[in-house]
Amino acid sequence: MFTGIVTDIGEIVSFTPVAQGQLHRLRIACSYDQTTIADGASIASNGVCLTVVASGVADGKTWYEVDTGAETLALTTAKHWKLGTRLNLERALKIGDELGGHIVAGHADGIATIVSREDLPDMARFELSTTRELARFIATKGSITLDGVSLTVNTVKDTTFSVLIIPHTLTVTTIGGWKAGAEVNIEVDLMARYAARLTEMK
Repeated sequence: MFTGIVTDIGEIVSFTPVAQGQLHRLRIACSYDQTTIADGASIASNGVCLTVVASGVADGKTWYEVDTGAETLALTTAKHWKLGTRLNLERALKIGDELGGHIVAGHADGIATIVSREDLPDMARFELSTTRELARFIATKGSITLDGVSLTVNTVKDTTFSVLIIPHTLTVTTIGGWKAGAEVNIEVDLMARYAARLTEMK
């Protein structure tokens, strides 16, 4: 489990397609202490929970490797990742850690497309669209995870919603580089999903 609070920005420094393109082995450079990264650990990368299969240090920089399988490539923006892609990173939540965002599974539900970006004084407002299936779980003032970042929904209209990004988040995540037309990973609030399921069972 995660909280949607990004703790580092990683960069893909090695990209190897295997298994006839149905599996990609990625090496991601980061600022984490390599001695704290165990094989089998979970690290959310742009909101996608990936399992560490190897780690090390090169040129004074920590790296770790993960595999992205066919389902991840089909359902998330991982299909667009390449050498140099920057990723929002978060280590798995530990018992006793501060829950600064909201409960995030790291299982991206799909993709949202950035419709527009409005730069305001020290802030930015993004309007995004997603599928009708996912939009029904999005509510004004509710929580949403976009590329691994826990955010509060500003407005909702049909399949379109907006978020307002504060200066700190623009600085410490990849959101500062978002542009209209780009795709981002979306994970809807688990509580909204459970509430909808309970309603359907009545």
